[in-house]
Amino acid sequence: MPESNTSMFTLDPAPKVITFDCYGTLVQWYEVLLREIGATLARHDARGASASAILDSFSAQGRRLTAERPHRLYADILRIGFAAAFGEHGLTPSADELEGIASSPMRMGPHPEVPGALRRLRERYKLAIFTNSDDALIAPTVARIGVPFDYVITAEQAQAYKPSRRLFEYAYRAMGVTPDETLHVAMGMYWDMKACHELGLRGIWVNRRGEVGNPDWLPYAQVSDLDGAAALLLPA
Repeated sequence: MPESNTSMFTLDPAPKVITFDCYGTLVQWYEVLLREIGATLARHDARGASASAILDSFSAQGRRLTAERPHRLYADILRIGFAAAFGEHGLTPSADELEGIASSPMRMGPHPEVPGALRRLRERYKLAIFTNSDDALIAPTVARIGVPFDYVITAEQAQAYKPSRRLFEYAYRAMGVTPDETLHVAMGMYWDMKACHELGLRGIWVNRRGEVGNPDWLPYAQVSDLDGAAALLLPA
């Protein structure tokens, strides 16, 4: 695993707002989607494809679709992207099956440690979500987390998807802060740590899946869950 550069992690200048990715970082993106995809594969008796392979295919489709203009809603990207991902494996789910997968983010609950860590962080910082999602799609997910956020910035509002700097710049204007008054916490290496590197933002990578990071996008501190991030942000 590459150096996470935790030794260079600094809270000087002190951040005013801690910003978070949502899907995967705060809520159970992989767990819920793998379950939904697996159920669809079982109905199709698709023994030649795995749920993880379908999700990997969707991730590649998502990178392509989110980079295209004009801006599409993320709900549409989920439908289009998963239809293409299944198609890569010779499968054609029904419209209802695709809709069930595409709507599943609304049913994603938080990782177990997330509410407690966020409550501790709220005692010192304002909290924000920066998400590649739509206003309507993310609202039930945020409600399930059960902890108030001061700001929820969506790709729909910014008309741009991470890792584009447009979403981050829109967010800082909306919050009335400068980038160095924030610190970004996220699970996404491509979607978030790449953006942090390119924009010169402080970042904490929540490596929940034991993945190998990209050293080209250092510096970022690396932790295994949100408790680890809170420990860096709330030193004794």
